[in-house]
Amino acid sequence: MHNFTPYSALIGGALIGLAAALMLLLSGRIAGVSGIVGSLLRPAWGDWGWRLAFVAGLVVAPLLVQWATDKPVSINIDSNLAVLVSAGLLVGFGTSLGSGCTSGHGVCGISRLSPRSILATVVFMAAGAATVYVMRHVVG
Repeated sequence: MHNFTPYSALIGGALIGLAAALMLLLSGRIAGVSGIVGSLLRPAWGDWGWRLAFVAGLVVAPLLVQWATDKPVSINIDSNLAVLVSAGLLVGFGTSLGSGCTSGHGVCGISRLSPRSILATVVFMAAGAATVYVMRHVVG
């Protein structure tokens, strides 16, 4: 377990929770990333600016961490383009089918004790575990 990083994971989780809570308290909106990004693709007038700022923050934040710590942010993707595109389409379909994603249901929905979000989170965690098992032990 060379990737076990409890302190940075704890800090990251706390920051995600804080950001979700602040968004709900300050704007009354749920910080569901799939809904925010999806609405950028079909923008409503007057609703576009904060969504673009939110997504820009997701892109800029790792760069700020890299700048502040002088540690390079590395992303290693060990898969081919066809698998990545297929996975992206399946995730998009799943978030559409489930009316949300891990941030909307898993972070914001569970914290509001939403039964729908709790069930959705259980389902996508089980599907993720099954996918990892199949990809590692059946497909190889």
